[in-house]
Amino acid sequence: MTPRFRTAGPGDAEAVARLHADSWRRHYRGAYSDAYLDGDVLADRLAVWSGRLAAPAGARTLLAEDGTGVLGFVHVVPDEDPKWGSLVDNLHVTAARKRTGVGRALLARAAEEAVALAESPGLYLWVLEQNTAARAFYAAMGAEHVETALVGAPGGDPARLNGTPTKFRMAWPDNARLPAA
Repeated sequence: MTPRFRTAGPGDAEAVARLHADSWRRHYRGAYSDAYLDGDVLADRLAVWSGRLAAPAGARTLLAEDGTGVLGFVHVVPDEDPKWGSLVDNLHVTAARKRTGVGRALLARAAEEAVALAESPGLYLWVLEQNTAARAFYAAMGAEHVETALVGAPGGDPARLNGTPTKFRMAWPDNARLPAA
């Protein structure tokens, strides 16, 4: 079934938070503590997404869905960084729909939103170093690894991290270089 795309609203916070928490549990184990991932990650993500979707402040969250529910989402913050441009703050796809084009289509739509809403042509995101599948996807989509930094603790709580994990800034200096959906 071909996904439909739409802008998320406050009523979508729970579905987005569930997908976000599930994705973190699958891909961030080792960087984030098991106690956090197995415990309050869903409550934490629900608080974040309830706030973001209730007051988007210029940001846009786009959903991919079909008759069964949300397949994926992307959150873009226009002109978030003066050098790198608009931030793709999250891009997550359900495990069952990975490698089916949903992520590619969401990233292309994020680029379209950035073109429509931002002054800078740049687009970037952060990906955990250990998330090799996501890094390979972004590289295949034309992103360049331009910076490495330490991962911030979710919710500012250092107990939610294991050690000092790193993340990579992946950037498209001109988002027109992204492949189309």
